[in-house]
Amino acid sequence: MASFTTPTPRGGAPSEHARLLRCVQGIRDRSTRAVPWEPDTVGLPKARSSSALSRINDVAFYANAREEVTALAGVCLDLLLLHRPGEGDTPDGDGCLGCCLSWPCPTFGEISRLLT
Repeated sequence: MASFTTPTPRGGAPSEHARLLRCVQGIRDRSTRAVPWEPDTVGLPKARSSSALSRINDVAFYANAREEVTALAGVCLDLLLLHRPGEGDTPDGDGCLGCCLSWPCPTFGEISRLLT
């Protein structure tokens, strides 16, 4: 896989794109390796409500969280691999290789805002 780091004027520090890419890869990797949650192995957090339906929703959330976090991290990773800085490939200079807008493109900006 190609490197997505672009040197900054400070002498080779990873770009914001590379930092965010590593962050999302780490989230995906940790969630993939996590032990699946089960009420009898981990226990249930204290209920915030006495409603049985609320408790069932809590259990369903925890039971599915590992797979859902992995899937969401996968989507973010795919978007970051698509929306990455180019090297002068657009008419106005450096732009996004995914959407050809100037870098940082709106997609990268939104992912960065939501994850940091």
